[in-house]
Amino acid sequence: MDVDSLNPASDNFFNTEEDYQQALIGAYDLLQTTYLNVMLGEIASDNTLAGGESATDVIGIQQIDDMIHTPSNAQLRDIWGWMFSGINRANFILEFQDKIDFAGKNEVLAQARFLRAYYYFELVKFFGDVPLVVDERVLFGDQFEVDRNPSAEVYAQIEEDLQFAADNLPVTQIQAGRITKGAALALLGKVFLYQDKFSEAIVPLENVINSGAYSLIDDYSTMFENDNENNAESVFEIQYTDKEGAGFDCLQCSEGNIAVGFNGIRNYQGPEFDSGFSFNVPTQDAFDAFEAGDVRRNEAILDIEQWADSTGATFSTGYEHTGYFNRKYIARKGDLGTGDANLTNPNNYRSIRYADVLLMAAEALNRSGQDDPKALVYVNQVRTRAGLDEISSTGASLTDAIYQERRVELVGEGHRFFDLVRTGRASTEIPGFQAGKHELFPIPQIEIELAGNRWEQNPGY
Repeated sequence: MDVDSLNPASDNFFNTEEDYQQALIGAYDLLQTTYLNVMLGEIASDNTLAGGESATDVIGIQQIDDMIHTPSNAQLRDIWGWMFSGINRANFILEFQDKIDFAGKNEVLAQARFLRAYYYFELVKFFGDVPLVVDERVLFGDQFEVDRNPSAEVYAQIEEDLQFAADNLPVTQIQAGRITKGAALALLGKVFLYQDKFSEAIVPLENVINSGAYSLIDDYSTMFENDNENNAESVFEIQYTDKEGAGFDCLQCSEGNIAVGFNGIRNYQGPEFDSGFSFNVPTQDAFDAFEAGDVRRNEAILDIEQWADSTGATFSTGYEHTGYFNRKYIARKGDLGTGDANLTNPNNYRSIRYADVLLMAAEALNRSGQDDPKALVYVNQVRTRAGLDEISSTGASLTDAIYQERRVELVGEGHRFFDLVRTGRASTEIPGFQAGKHELFPIPQIEIELAGNRWEQNPGY
């Protein structure tokens, strides 16, 4: 397990409110590394292919796309290490939460606990049982004493942290990107949904809906533009800037959204967009999943051949070229910052959107058997914004309709693989997916070795 040194020592730190605020900024910082989690949530699914320059371009991503990944996969080790670094930074604050008192301390602690929950949720989604460390740092040498905890215990801690956050955070924040009550409630509802706790999920999700703090924006085409960040639909948004980090030798140091550069059009020359590395390319199946007249399709997926024909743009084709790109998160003219443009894109990741909350609430109401008519209200809000007719399905037919709506509304945003796994559909939808194995990713082998080979590997690896 990767650990942060996290100095200075506690005896000369956490002596002022500013110390806590600075440590909290450090805990937020690892959110920016989740660009990789988002990419793999699409590439591991049926929504996109790995792409890139060749079959060996970032081999770990190629292997995940083909469902042949192993415990030596470098990208999975990155996710493991980066998420635990985020947890360690949150735990640093919580380890010394009682050292001093100041006005607003509970709000600081609530943000730290949300962040710990967010990072742990990413880990449990990817790896299942993981070490659960609460209110203390994992320091060098401690890895020999830490065991993997059952995912149920990890989920219980996530739920506790998110409830504390919801109880102690304001509805709005002055600074964009700071965690709010709505973000904590929305993530809590999502965590319940991932455990099939449908009745429990309804309450926090409907609290978000009934708060009046969020709404669907009228024009879907502006949802992912840089000049429309942190809008009325954004429940939680990960902030990126155009500042240079440490280059490709330290991707976790970047302040920009690296996925945007990776997703971009290879050797592009033309209007509106900029070049990138042609990873994470949408499949024909994903493009065809949209109904006729759905305004979301062309805003979510760029048909590059059609675009080139109409604008005169030129580009080159990469590996597994499908003719499509993830328009939500590709580089646009004017977005580029200083240094390497592929590492400094400032486009924020919309981690939890109000549309997602509506669809999660609809699913919870439907799958709990409690209220299909209300579920339809929520689904149809999303469909109406997309320019589609309302539906009137009930029961299992409504469940399928909600699944379909989640796919087309959220395509390109990193949710698809985990939606397929949690609903038991992955083995029939994802090529190469082996039931009983690929629901989880392997624990990085180096982490097992660092723990003294005491941990069992996930099944099938």
